[in-house]
Amino acid sequence: MEFGYFTLSDNAYKNNSRSANQFIMEIREQAILADRLGYHSAWIGEHHFDSLGVNSRPDVILASIASQAKRIRLAPAVSVLPLHHPLHVAETWATLDLVSGGRVDFAAGRGYDRREYHPFGADFMRSAEYFEDAMDVILKAWNSDGPWLHKSEFHDIPEMEITPLPVQRPIPFYVASFSKTSLDMAARKGLNIIWAPFAAGMTYGGLDKAVEAYKEACEKYGTKPGRMMCSYFIFVGDTPEEENYARERQMAYFRECCLPAFIKKPEEAPPTMQYFLKIVDILKDMKGEDLTDKSILLGSPQKVIDTLKKVEQTGIAEVILYFNVGAKPHEMVKEQMHRFIEEVAPQFEGGHRIAAE
Repeated sequence: MEFGYFTLSDNAYKNNSRSANQFIMEIREQAILADRLGYHSAWIGEHHFDSLGVNSRPDVILASIASQAKRIRLAPAVSVLPLHHPLHVAETWATLDLVSGGRVDFAAGRGYDRREYHPFGADFMRSAEYFEDAMDVILKAWNSDGPWLHKSEFHDIPEMEITPLPVQRPIPFYVASFSKTSLDMAARKGLNIIWAPFAAGMTYGGLDKAVEAYKEACEKYGTKPGRMMCSYFIFVGDTPEEENYARERQMAYFRECCLPAFIKKPEEAPPTMQYFLKIVDILKDMKGEDLTDKSILLGSPQKVIDTLKKVEQTGIAEVILYFNVGAKPHEMVKEQMHRFIEEVAPQFEGGHRIAAE
């Protein structure tokens, strides 16, 4: 099982003196460190207007990392397709794939924060329909041999080809799945999939059940299941005091960053996002002691190993790790990244072992 670095650039905390500019440069340094330590990938989120995160251009940040990080794969977490024209997305990530020597992993999602849609003039209530159509455009742009066209309710693209084409044919394409709608899209199109375990637990009853649902959907559509990944919040700690600190920072993230961004009334969201109401209800009443291994890797190295062994048994090929959640200090994040790769990762087969030799 491979391990990656993951961040959503959350910074909207009370009494937080760290600026958005400072945090983005910290993220860049952390991703370069991840390459040197042997992590497989760097997944950097897209958020706008500091509604949850402060990094609006993962493509630009990853391009700046590509020349400094020689092995690590480069990925958005995720590209929020309803906020973009899909041709721009296709051209951008094909170019990054070229200049990085074929190291792009692409992941797409709809997002969940209505506040990010309005300034772009994007239709939040029809995000699922636009999202699927945009995926079709990108897949045509990357994978067609020769000119192609696309005519739909959302796009009228005459016969054309993009330049440059990506080095990878195809670029690995992941669908971020919080819901059965996105899981169904991934299965129907034969695409890879990535879950947040806490959302998988709320929607399916657990990560293992989400894996089963994806495989069943692929069987229904006659497609081959793709590569499966998940993300995890993480803090490796040896004492009750360290665990309490990690729980407090995690709850600050849920309360101060997530809850303001999530949908709170049925009329605020399309039918395909009503499940967020359940997430809001759970998070409003959650306490730090309620955090389990369905949402966070927390505790001693052996405890983290034990949880990840269970994840591995479900068929998950890679876990991306959210070290810097909750406004943790930069030096602490780097120390955590070292601890994981030195004390946890060696218990698993993967590219990190080769990098350590």
